[in-house]
Amino acid sequence: MPTNVIMPQMGESIFEGTVTKWLKKVGDRVQRDEPLFEISTDKVDAEIPSPSEGVLTTVLVKEGQTVQINTVVAVLDGESGAAAAPPAPVAAATVVPAAAAKPPAPSAPAAPESDEKIRSSPLVRKLAEEHHVDLRLVTGTGSGGRISKQDILDYVAKGGAAKAAPAPSPIPQPPSPVVWAGRVRVEPMSTMRAKIADRMVLSRRTSAHVHTVYEVDMTNVVKTRERFRGQFQERYGIKLTYTPFFARAAVQALQALPIANASVDGTNVVYHQDVNLGMAVALDWGLIVPVVHNAEEKNFLGLARTITDLAERARTKKLKPEEVQNSTFTITNPGVFGAKFGTPIINQPNVAILGIGNIYKAPVVINDAIAIRTICHLTLGYDHRIIDGAVADEFLSHVKKVLEGWEEAVL
Repeated sequence: MPTNVIMPQMGESIFEGTVTKWLKKVGDRVQRDEPLFEISTDKVDAEIPSPSEGVLTTVLVKEGQTVQINTVVAVLDGESGAAAAPPAPVAAATVVPAAAAKPPAPSAPAAPESDEKIRSSPLVRKLAEEHHVDLRLVTGTGSGGRISKQDILDYVAKGGAAKAAPAPSPIPQPPSPVVWAGRVRVEPMSTMRAKIADRMVLSRRTSAHVHTVYEVDMTNVVKTRERFRGQFQERYGIKLTYTPFFARAAVQALQALPIANASVDGTNVVYHQDVNLGMAVALDWGLIVPVVHNAEEKNFLGLARTITDLAERARTKKLKPEEVQNSTFTITNPGVFGAKFGTPIINQPNVAILGIGNIYKAPVVINDAIAIRTICHLTLGYDHRIIDGAVADEFLSHVKKVLEGWEEAVL
């Protein structure tokens, strides 16, 4: 009996996804819950399991296509391998479910009372802002009248705009195509890479970025780790890394200086009562930031376990959408690649990000004598709209104090 495979909804605020890779080809037999295809959304990349056992008879959505939730992307046949005639594949970049067929546009669309009542995703709202489109004038074709990315692009293509962009020159000239010299290979960005690019540019436009760097003596932390690393792994089954040390120090600093755990909403400052640590994880195909929620409630072991689990599942595409949402502060570690320090871009809507540099031995002067100590440079990137330099220095001073005078038990 034929079974439709649909694009799942990977979280309440996600209403479309991009098929990035088919793990099976037409004619292959798949088992129930066996990974069938990979998707990328605004929040997370994930493997989607097969809803039933059967033969993959039809693929309706090609790799790279973006579709709305509940769209049929493929058909499985659980019996003979010959499914009933499936819906015809849609060639457009965004596939719209039949139930969400576009209604005729009214001659004068009525505007909702406020933008908050318009059903759309953060990505759609960002596109509307970039193209000067009033979402109240766009007819949504998605589920329940939700406005999709393709609705915005179609509206712009037809010349619609709610706010006039800055006046162009009297005779606008189309941009000349770039002609590359020498031997080149041109490849389109992956879905994840394109989204990372959008977010980084958006963050630079949003926050007033400033960075400060502190040198931290990590000798006590290194001694603690070396002393207990064997017992820690034997008892808990995970490696004792430096990351939970930095996480614990950051949590304590965030509790002492809650402005670093805030967000900006217009002219308001939103103070988050929970400390949700975003932990940047470098992947072979990009970057993702899983979140340790309520980090202030976890002890050292709890942080170590959660960080290890999130990093492992990030690399195997097993994260849930809610596990990459609602961070209030982010930690990134360019030092694992040897960087002495970095100047990271703030992860919106956070107002600060902690960069961890390489941990190395160096000669330092202590009480007028030269000693060999283990050193690390920490960088705080902060939003100068609400965090001043004195507060940023106080934050890093707190982190430095915790690490240099480490006292907390790790077992």
